[in-house]
This record gives sequence, structure tokens and C-alpha cells, in this order.
Amino acid sequence: MTSASMDMAAGSGAAGVWLVVAAVVVVAVLIGAFVFGSRMKRKEPPPPLPEEQPHLPDGGPVREVRENREPEEMPRSDGRTLPHELRHQGSRTASGQDRPRWGEGSSGSFGGGGPGGAR
Repeated sequence: MTSASMDMAAGSGAAGVWLVVAAVVVVAVLIGAFVFGSRMKRKEPPPPLPEEQPHLPDGGPVREVRENREPEEMPRSDGRTLPHELRHQGSRTASGQDRPRWGEGSSGSFGGGGPGGAR
């Protein structure tokens, strides 16, 4: 054997050793992650008992309330109102609770191409 082939054989042996070391490190990290996860799982509180579960109110299930809302009026002042001077702008129940409907003969959208409806 020549010295070049001996160097190649020694190099492939060293690469094999490094692969084994890398595999052992990966397995150790995986085992460590599993142990860490198991410890964290044991620290969690147990699931709630059946009597601790939420239950329906005495009046039965809560239903959806549909109503039209309108915004509160903007406060009037003589000077300029700055954003930091505004309070929370809430809303209130609208005076009319009829749902708005599209006019007959209207397409219902701007530029819909319909003949338009009488207003």
C-alpha cells in the first residue's frame, strides 16, 4: 500500500468516529428533551373534575341579541378637539330597529349595472 491510500483509510476511519460521536450527541439531546418534557408535564395541574366544569346558567343557554346600533354624538366645542381629549366613543341602541333593505330594482352595489331604483 502506498502512503496516499493509507492516509485515505485513516481519514475515513476518523470520519466514521465523528459520525458515531455526532449520533451519540443527537441521541443524548433527544433523551434530555424527553426527560425535561416529562418533568414539565408532572408540574402541570391535573384536568378539572366533572363538578368543576362550566355549566349552563339557570335560565338556559344565552341567546344572541340582534339590534341596530348608532354611534354617540361627537362632543361639540368652540376650539379644535385633539385626539387625546376624546373620551371613549361608545354606541347606543338605534331608534329604528328595522333592518335596512335594498330598494326594489336596485342591484345592491355601487356600479352594479342595474337600472337603479326610485328614491
